[in-house]
Amino acid sequence: MKTRFTEMFGVEHPIAQGGMQWVGRAELVAAVANAGALGFITALTQPTPEDLRREIKRCREMTDKPFGVNLTILPALKPPPYAEYRDAIVDSGVRIVETAGNNPQEHITELKRHGVKVIHKCTAVRHALKAERIGADAISIDGFECAGHPGEDDIPGLILIPAAADKVKIPMIASGGFGDARGLVAALALGAEGINMGTRFMCTVESPIHQRIKEQIVANDERATELIFRTLHNTSRVASNAISKEVVAIERKGNATIDDVRHLVAGQRGKGVYELGDPDHGIWSAGMVQGLIHDIPTCAELVSRIVREAEALIAQRLDRMAGR
Repeated sequence: MKTRFTEMFGVEHPIAQGGMQWVGRAELVAAVANAGALGFITALTQPTPEDLRREIKRCREMTDKPFGVNLTILPALKPPPYAEYRDAIVDSGVRIVETAGNNPQEHITELKRHGVKVIHKCTAVRHALKAERIGADAISIDGFECAGHPGEDDIPGLILIPAAADKVKIPMIASGGFGDARGLVAALALGAEGINMGTRFMCTVESPIHQRIKEQIVANDERATELIFRTLHNTSRVASNAISKEVVAIERKGNATIDDVRHLVAGQRGKGVYELGDPDHGIWSAGMVQGLIHDIPTCAELVSRIVREAEALIAQRLDRMAGR
């Protein structure tokens, strides 16, 4: 199944595993790469740029296939040393980067100077067009269904993907709500060149999170998420649990500030969810696609199943409906 995405990034299948905080580690990324898809190490999961160098080296020891690094740029009172993380990526010979968050202009310019291809993750058509103008090689267009930050426009993928495809000229993959063959076929029909999956890859054998959290994802349905930080205009979709419900309740009282919820949403508490296996320990990202996740396969099993079933769906159902 060749698309502009597979040809540009040198992978076998039009499937990507995007960056996920605390999850995008070498063992998962290498397994995705070995399955013929494109995986991304999450740069800021690593405490320092030197740790990122070691993680990239560790991934290379497990795969000889292409993989990338995610660099998410977010506002912070004390921002991480983004340029140093970027240098670690370049110095390690990585040739694919997924950027997300704030304006990536500085990073795209510098990365492309070193021959790195950049996919920028966007939640709106206008952002995708700007990323195209400033030099991104491809776009990951992220619908409202996604885990993490869906933006503030609340546009679901069914509308956002074709709206972006009508205007964006560079290759584009679809993100948010994808987890099976039906999603891949739909994304291709809507104008994308492939799909990006986060929550679905969290729930695989090689995913470096606690087994109980994987089992919780399987048990959850499509309603098992909460939208937090809505009143702070920094919306984030996370798994529904005691902590995220408390954050929502505080926001509903009105005039909430980040200081009112800081103790609940601390990143170390979210990291503890994945390490301890307690789904109520903190805030953790998960998308509505939980309702389509029913097992915990290996990455190889998941990718091959999606591609095999997508090809069958196109050949059998769609061709038959078209009278061929």
